[in-house]
Amino acid sequence: MAKFMDVHRGMKGITEEQLLEAHNADLAIEKDEQVHFEMAWADPESGYVYCLSEAPSAEAVQRIHERAGHKADEVHPVPLSVS
Repeated sequence: MAKFMDVHRGMKGITEEQLLEAHNADLAIEKDEQVHFEMAWADPESGYVYCLSEAPSAEAVQRIHERAGHKADEVHPVPLSVS
């Protein structure tokens, strides 16, 4: 399965509780599209939120986010990584 990083803008002032609520909304339905959201990060000052997932496609990631009520502004494949 491929990895994807998506970006949400316009979430200025997001709290840890709100981020967790949004992440949990994705987790609750992710299996419908064979997506797994691994982690989410947020910068309340800039309003950017980032999510890392494994999925069959970028479209599957977007469909889950849309159904959960927070469409991503961008979804990028992550073909290479190092740790």
